[in-house]
Amino acid sequence: MAFAFDPARFFNGEGARFGHGAAIGIGYRAHGPDWCELDLPYAAQLVGDPESGVIASGPILTMMDMAASIAVWNRAGFTAHATLDLRVDYLRPATPGETLVGRGECYRVTHSVAFVRGVAHHGDPDDPIAHVAGTFMAPGGYHR
Repeated sequence: MAFAFDPARFFNGEGARFGHGAAIGIGYRAHGPDWCELDLPYAAQLVGDPESGVIASGPILTMMDMAASIAVWNRAGFTAHATLDLRVDYLRPATPGETLVGRGECYRVTHSVAFVRGVAHHGDPDDPIAHVAGTFMAPGGYHR
């Protein structure tokens, strides 16, 4: 059975202290009925190449997976689901020292599959760092 999920409450409450997202510093920005926007502040421990200072791809993928997953919950209600596929097209390196913003959108839900897309940027979605597209699956089905 699905129930309403409130990302702001999750990120501003107990959920903000647990899990992989909390460990790397992912935070809440905003959400709507079928989207979610998160941020990932720059941190030295997230850097993949110390010489360049650029954040590694893993934390960016984690932020985008979480934003897209929450977008599905916003649209279809909170239910157990798994990422089936999340393709990431990196367009340019993240700028050292700058916070990343990730916005995920759920644009279609069938009985058991949700379709998502999203963008990672530094505050201007028209200057993206990466685009994502993917699918999530709910074994028990989504309850729209």
